[in-house]
Amino acid sequence: MSYNLSNKSLGRLEGVHPHLVAVVKLAITLTDQDFLVLEGLRTVERQKTLVAKGVSQTMNSRHIKAANGYGHAVDLAPYPISWDWKYFYPIADAMKAATAQLGTPLEWGGDWTRFKDGPHFQLPWSTYNGK
Repeated sequence: MSYNLSNKSLGRLEGVHPHLVAVVKLAITLTDQDFLVLEGLRTVERQKTLVAKGVSQTMNSRHIKAANGYGHAVDLAPYPISWDWKYFYPIADAMKAATAQLGTPLEWGGDWTRFKDGPHFQLPWSTYNGK
């Protein structure tokens, strides 16, 4: 089965680095698990709110606009929305397959050893430090 991003999801990719947008757009065609974009570019104010709630742990978020004018992270969720981890693994597999096809490095929050973040995908600091 092949899925497409909704107009709402596409709108949430506005301001996100084009390389990451390309990965998300390809991944939706590769996955067996439909997904949506929860969030792309964030304001500093939004990030402060998320840190205060404990949903995020840093003000140094890849969601915030970098010097190049882009956000470097997206949060994706299975559709229909569920927070069960079993639905995040196929999304991560599709995102990783898309990065391999496009040659774009990617980090998944589900691979982190501390504060695992299943919805979170970002371009690495080492490669996209404001570029």
